[in-house]
Amino acid sequence: MAAVCGCGVTACGPPVMGNLLKVLSNKEESVKFDVFVDFENCKPTESEIEVWEQVESVLTEALDILNDLQHYKGASNEIKDAISNPKKEELQEKAWLVVFPLVSKLKRYFEFSIQFESIISQLLGVLCNNEMTSKEHLESQQALFKQFAQILDFTMKFDDLKMTIPAIQNDFSFYRRTLSRMKMANEEELQNLVVSNEMANHMSLFYAHATPMLKVLSDTTTKFVAENKDLPVQNTTDCLSTMANICRTMLENPKYSSRFQNEETYLFCFRVMVGVIILYDHVHPVGAFARSSNIDMKATIKLIKDQPEQGRMEALLNALRYTTRHLNDETTSKTIRNLLQL
Repeated sequence: MAAVCGCGVTACGPPVMGNLLKVLSNKEESVKFDVFVDFENCKPTESEIEVWEQVESVLTEALDILNDLQHYKGASNEIKDAISNPKKEELQEKAWLVVFPLVSKLKRYFEFSIQFESIISQLLGVLCNNEMTSKEHLESQQALFKQFAQILDFTMKFDDLKMTIPAIQNDFSFYRRTLSRMKMANEEELQNLVVSNEMANHMSLFYAHATPMLKVLSDTTTKFVAENKDLPVQNTTDCLSTMANICRTMLENPKYSSRFQNEETYLFCFRVMVGVIILYDHVHPVGAFARSSNIDMKATIKLIKDQPEQGRMEALLNALRYTTRHLNDETTSKTIRNLLQL
């Protein structure tokens, strides 16, 4: 009978857990292993609680950000009318009154991305330090691993929504054009009403990316690796590849996936698996698709393509096709290219 450790990891005896990372990093290894991360029920341990509470408050806001973004309507009609009738001041005023509160929302999302950077670095500092092996981090800090998974999930959801709302960039562009004209007319009156030019420039760069939160996540992780010279890069990439392989194992084995109490957890694992692969591909020197990668991309892509609801899965395949860094490298096999229909 499989043993269950206090953090919720189910293992087929200590020897198997002791070889967990070895098995996960060797795609040719035939040894079978049992591992289940309880994303639905794990709780922070005493040693995790301080960091967990700080991260949890940011994740709570992340949910509110997603809900707000889902209801973002945009001002396309008002902007179209204003541009088509540049001499009609009432239409210019109407468009401005609609756009201004929308830009306040965009400012909030951007400011959240800065806060997002902080908790990413904080979690990586705990999950990738030299105080424990990756196996020990997994065994004793499962609640923090779940939070990192939630960060990946938020990233995927935010960027998916942003790509389906072209009004975001349209609204912000109109705002900046109108602001320039208004400043020329009455700059003093506007000083306390708008974002600074510097803030607007940063926001413009942020929203110019097709996947802005992924850019923040990958840049922050790369910066973490660069700034922590005492930590081998392998600490971070092992953490990421282990998460990807464990998610795949739980998804492809009904013994584990049947333990999920709701379908959302199943989809959550898919999004996290793809999200962590994309992040690994941005951080690892040769990426996720090379033969030397610790992630079995062939098995991962087949798993996604074998799912019955391909409508939801296609978005994940597109994320692998268009948001990874090394897919088009010469080291990517023809098999992988064919599976992704490149």
